[in-house]
Amino acid sequence: MGNQLPADHGYALYSSICKHLPTLHNSEWGKSIAVELISGRPLGQGRILLPNRGANFSLRLPSSHCGQVLPLAGKRLKIGQDQITIGIPSIQLFSPSSNLYSRTVIIKKFTEPEGFLAAAYQQLETLGITAQLEIPLDEQGRFQRRVMRIRDHTVVGFSLAAHNLSDEDSLKLQTIGLGGRRHMGCGIFNPIVNLTPK
Repeated sequence: MGNQLPADHGYALYSSICKHLPTLHNSEWGKSIAVELISGRPLGQGRILLPNRGANFSLRLPSSHCGQVLPLAGKRLKIGQDQITIGIPSIQLFSPSSNLYSRTVIIKKFTEPEGFLAAAYQQLETLGITAQLEIPLDEQGRFQRRVMRIRDHTVVGFSLAAHNLSDEDSLKLQTIGLGGRRHMGCGIFNPIVNLTPK
């Protein structure tokens, strides 16, 4: 892989994947896929530094569709002016955790914290999931607002933590997620390692 990427790379990553998997975009099986953002250390000026040993490129999809994404192995993906090389794939199953975190959740038309949180609770209720939701604060004590650029417009969301989940609800939330744009890295929940995620 390369050693740097744009911090906001969800749209570019998904677009690059679609070039190698042309049936992904507008297909029924493509709707089931979530693409996780690639983690790295913030460098400033909208850039992240990837780990020396390589970063994780992760897709979430039903096991029945694993074969359809295998052609990505060994491919180079262009992300803006940068490139990454996909390694050998492996399969991992979800593990239940009572505390989950999503870096970016986007719920259409809800760009302010109070309305966003209420809408997130409504989505949980629809899914039959019980949890305590929290929008984490940044170092200045402000809600962690996230902005994603998609072509020539921007969408606004927030980081979101879900606490006190049962094992069943934890697995369901990791599988289904919240909000939209999951194919661009949004609404994807992972177990919290540090209870003050950044």
